[in-house]
Amino acid sequence: MRYLSILLIFATCLVYSCRTSTTSSRDSQVKIIFDTDLGPDYDDVGALTILHAMADSGKAEILGTLASNKNDLVVPSIEIINTYFNRPGLPLGAPKSAGVSLSSSQHWADSIVARYPHKISSTLEAPDAVLVYRKILSSQPDKSVTIVTVGFLTNLANLLKSPGDKYSDLNGLQLVSRKVKRLVSMAGSFPQGKEFNVFMDSVSSKYVYENWPCEVIFTGFEIGKEIHTGLRLISSPVQNNPVKDVFRISIPMSEEDRNGRMSWDETAAIIAVYGPQRFFNLVRGRIIVNTDGSNSWENDPNGKQYYVTWKMPVKELTKFIEDRMMHVPKPPAP
Repeated sequence: MRYLSILLIFATCLVYSCRTSTTSSRDSQVKIIFDTDLGPDYDDVGALTILHAMADSGKAEILGTLASNKNDLVVPSIEIINTYFNRPGLPLGAPKSAGVSLSSSQHWADSIVARYPHKISSTLEAPDAVLVYRKILSSQPDKSVTIVTVGFLTNLANLLKSPGDKYSDLNGLQLVSRKVKRLVSMAGSFPQGKEFNVFMDSVSSKYVYENWPCEVIFTGFEIGKEIHTGLRLISSPVQNNPVKDVFRISIPMSEEDRNGRMSWDETAAIIAVYGPQRFFNLVRGRIIVNTDGSNSWENDPNGKQYYVTWKMPVKELTKFIEDRMMHVPKPPAP
């Protein structure tokens, strides 16, 4: 009888330990919404790959993958990459308001859309990004979500302006204040300059950065332009990989990419999952978006915004990023 009691206690403890370990692992995952203009450049593909690699390793949970670019092939391309990494059901969305529409000049998007499986045939078919944001955020714990934006700020401006709805009585500003922990934004040039993501929808950029209620970390143009990735990926033996195909098609088309593609968006993905401290120093203050789409910076010891400066050597950070871009998913369970 005593022996059976001891076994029962041991089994109970083992089950509790497993449950606690699983819960702890889930709690430690960074909850991420990825917002991308994927198309006019292809470092977005590298960033999304990193997030899937981090999700496979248990470090991140991808809650949604949204397009800020209205071009027809953007959402199908995102879905293809999600499907390749065995997450075909991730929520997708795109702007229903006025917005930017830009294609991939290297024709990588139409190439992978023609080759790989997807259900959505056009970005127009995707749900309204604002509604997707509101649905996801309303279901998450308070101060738990990291938003990674590597494109235009169209969706986030629309989100902040949104009224309460069936998902939450809170308006957009209130919902973001309650649910979002951090915004990581590949945008701007620091301490000043004119950068593509800010410039292309400068009205939305200005509105978001002036009204965003919680922490923002910027990784600027000057950071990603020093990091060149993709050559190891395209020389790898892996086959039927849409990420490899994107870089294989695009890199040879530009002399500036002879050492690999500049890697702006990948830095945002790394910061979102790991935090900035391992890789970068931080400058605290606030961004100033000018009416012409340029930006400057104002230092403020009490500011809620930061831009990153170099800490880890470029070569070391390049390897860290590209190692994760080489990730290949495990085959799905039968």
